[in-house]
Amino acid sequence: MMWRMLLQSWCKNIRRKSLAVLTVFLAAGLISALLAVSIDIGDKMARELKSYGANILIEPAGQAALPALFGERGAPLAGQDLIDESELPNIKDIFWRNNIIGFAPLLNGEVRVKGTTVPILGTFFSQPVNVPDETDFHTGQQIISPYWQVTGRYPSEPWSQGQTADVLIGRQLAQRSGWTIGDSLTLQGSHGQQNVVISGVLASGGDEEERLVMPLAVVQRLLGLPGKVQAVRVSALTVPENDLSRRARDNLEGLSAADYDRWYCTAFVSSIAHQLEEAISGSAVHPIWQVAASEGVVIEKIQLLLAVVTLAALAASAMGIASLMTSTIMERSREIGLMKALGAHQWQIMLLFYLEAAISGALGGILGCAAGWGLAKAIGLMLFGTPLSFAWVVVPSVLVVAILIAVIGTWFPARRIAKLYPVEVLYGN
Repeated sequence: MMWRMLLQSWCKNIRRKSLAVLTVFLAAGLISALLAVSIDIGDKMARELKSYGANILIEPAGQAALPALFGERGAPLAGQDLIDESELPNIKDIFWRNNIIGFAPLLNGEVRVKGTTVPILGTFFSQPVNVPDETDFHTGQQIISPYWQVTGRYPSEPWSQGQTADVLIGRQLAQRSGWTIGDSLTLQGSHGQQNVVISGVLASGGDEEERLVMPLAVVQRLLGLPGKVQAVRVSALTVPENDLSRRARDNLEGLSAADYDRWYCTAFVSSIAHQLEEAISGSAVHPIWQVAASEGVVIEKIQLLLAVVTLAALAASAMGIASLMTSTIMERSREIGLMKALGAHQWQIMLLFYLEAAISGALGGILGCAAGWGLAKAIGLMLFGTPLSFAWVVVPSVLVVAILIAVIGTWFPARRIAKLYPVEVLYGN
């Protein structure tokens, strides 16, 4: 009998039921799209935020390379205070290896050019590196420093001894010296000389603008430091800091075994730095907190915004369902009074309305999931140039939410049923 009444109710009130389905559909479509975006936004935004630059610095243990790298000129450190270039593939051999976007070694020094002392920097631009299970892995500044602006072209890599090397000239050095793209220079280092050609002008906003920037192997040869690097910048995808990561940063030894495992197996910048320190002997690894903290704050605010919009969609759709159900109950007051007069219990009448709402919610949820999938793809293409992946866990989640929206929206007007007296409504009051 209940199902027959439910079917008749749908057939007689198809227009109002369609409005209820449409209301849930709009909310479910928005919610499913936002959930899909929220699930995939972390990695996508983290990749976009790599324009801030590397977020981890590897340097020799027991010394601070930051002053030499970002403000002070001078010759490289002694051999025992340098990192072996042969250890660089270990960066891609840690637990979070797939989160390592790229890295670039650094080696500073000075050379003589036409009687003038000029600071130089050796690094990777897009250098092939042999790493386990990756046959065509390239890394360097073109990957980890997308904010570098090069007028001209990047130097060619790999470089072999005996070849003329391409170099970038920093913008400020170019303005001061008058050297420009296409000029040939002879660099005189402490262990030999090298002919180079300026292939581009570099604008980075950093200390690189005062230097000649060239392939690492060229600087190693000029300074007599084969196979050595002064420091390494690493760009890694990380998750925002939380209480656990802050406790680990303050006192790693104070973590319990369970907390340590959870921290180690989460892509915090501090845990990735710790694993890199384990992988590269004689190194000290430090997160660049200005970059790492900025990434975490931006991602957290975006996710908070998505949560607020989702809650607003839930509230708006619930109020829409409540308004529709209130009108339905007022229109069907005689029907409700007749059911009560014939002996129907209060819970049976309310169950009828809840079932109607649940069916509307399920239909709207199914249609909304399909619309949300398309909307998520469109958002990904517009914002990131690639479609966002749609996690199938979103489908049951949205269906449950859609049914709850309809049921919660029905709860408020359904309470009016208890106040309807058969005599009054059948009499016409």
